[in-house]
Amino acid sequence: MKSVVRTALPWAVIVAVAAVAALTRYAFIEPPPMAHACEAQGGPWWCGVREAVVQGFLHNAYGYAAVLAALLAVFWRHTFAAALAVCLGAIALQLYCYEGGALAVLIGTLRLVRVQYGGKAMSPPCATPAAPAGPGRG
Repeated sequence: MKSVVRTALPWAVIVAVAAVAALTRYAFIEPPPMAHACEAQGGPWWCGVREAVVQGFLHNAYGYAAVLAALLAVFWRHTFAAALAVCLGAIALQLYCYEGGALAVLIGTLRLVRVQYGGKAMSPPCATPAAPAGPGRG
């Protein structure tokens, strides 16, 4: 049971981070009332946070961070690095930095699967050697 939890935990974290990123985008960034509330001088306290998030995707900061995490996952073969790459990639995808985000999700997912299942031997589908062709064999 411990092995199942250990294997599933990074994936559960990735799903949770992706859900929070989607919630941030669709409930905090995109709604016009949120933008209009921050246009006026002396808006709500969260306008500074919203502006920082918007500046992050305008300067592709989430995409750059995701690509750096993907490079880290390539060179540091650890579950944390791979999960970090996928999480930052999901954030980048949700927050409009789709090039770097897609690359990080791809690399991080492949690395995470490799780290989790790479040590387990898998036999090829056809493990028996083929009989040599000889006289009378087609």
